[in-house]
Amino acid sequence: METDLTAAYDRCRELHRHHGRTYYLATRLLPAWKRRHVHALYGFTRYADEIVDRTEELPPAERAARLDDWAGRFVAGLHGEPVDDPLLPAVLHTIAVFDLDRDDFASFLKSMAMDLTVSSYRTYDHLLDYMEGSAAVIGTMMLPILGSSDPAAAREPARQLGFAFQLTNFIRDVGEDLDRGRTYLPDEDLALFGVTREELDEARARGRATPRIRELIAYEVTRAQAHYVAAAPGITLLAPASQACMRTAYALYGGILDEVAARDFDVFADRARVPRRRRTAVAARALLTPAGTPVVIPGPAVGPVAREPAGSPGRRP
Repeated sequence: METDLTAAYDRCRELHRHHGRTYYLATRLLPAWKRRHVHALYGFTRYADEIVDRTEELPPAERAARLDDWAGRFVAGLHGEPVDDPLLPAVLHTIAVFDLDRDDFASFLKSMAMDLTVSSYRTYDHLLDYMEGSAAVIGTMMLPILGSSDPAAAREPARQLGFAFQLTNFIRDVGEDLDRGRTYLPDEDLALFGVTREELDEARARGRATPRIRELIAYEVTRAQAHYVAAAPGITLLAPASQACMRTAYALYGGILDEVAARDFDVFADRARVPRRRRTAVAARALLTPAGTPVVIPGPAVGPVAREPAGSPGRRP
């Protein structure tokens, strides 16, 4: 049994190391005993995402069936049944060790299922409903592992950090999502800047954004920054041994916004990445920063945007 559990944690760690390099680097700053539990949560979310996004050659019904089957094995494991799976034993063990909220996992799986049928979101509030399960709950799953001096006060910043990280990914990965037939930029935002789905597709094919698209992306960057602002107080509420990890993740994900701005908000020319030298420097600086030091709000100063963001972190409970 212990061998299976060790192998499951190793599998989650490999998924994390291969697919989540930025967050994996940050996780290395945690105490050793906490790392495998973070790897387990990453493995759970990544494997579900793989079922949804790496089986595109299959009909939607078959992809949905695969997700349902895996989710069913997970739920059976929650009820104490034996689980034959390469990574679920680690996830189930982590849930038991920290008594994580099972509803968070149900919300996550619900959002993953939405990716099989939903290709766009009409408003930012609709997108927030999706991100509630795909991102905010990741923050609340992580909180008991990271530890906090005031878990109740840290909960909302943890949710906001989930929103911030995922919206950053959506901004960076517009082209990749278009390749999968999806847009995570709300339809109302596209309309606000006169951008059509066809214009996005053409920009993807051409490898260059139009001025309207760049203005739209700058607008979405201000949305993401609002979530980083709301998340910032939570970093200093974490256990001191966890602050360097999340300070690093906060700065590096936010640094993607800097890279997007450096490209004049053209997310089609190439993929915005934080250079390796900067990633290393950020991690080193985080290790040397005393616990309790406020974080620096990431992202570029984009200047005045013609339209104020319609959505804000305060619009979600």
